[in-house]
Amino acid sequence: MSVAVRVPTILRTYTKGEADVSVDVADDATLSDVLTALDASYPGIGARVLDDTGEIRRFVNVYVDDDDVRFASGLQTHTPPGSKVSVIPAVAGGC
Repeated sequence: MSVAVRVPTILRTYTKGEADVSVDVADDATLSDVLTALDASYPGIGARVLDDTGEIRRFVNVYVDDDDVRFASGLQTHTPPGSKVSVIPAVAGGC
């Protein structure tokens, strides 16, 4: 099965500038499996998405299709065939 991953601009140095990449995982894959496969194909990107404890970094939002995984099953969120994973860094700022 192939899962599409949307990569934010700040992480595209790991994907040679590609905004959209795909990774192959099993039919019963979870988000954790997708991120493992992503890091295997694009070394270093996993450490930018996951913290030292293996959890999604606090200021990184991850969606499977249109669902925020923090309100689903986190890294155990099922990623069915044809899923689209979006990695979106949080943006903060102000005056």
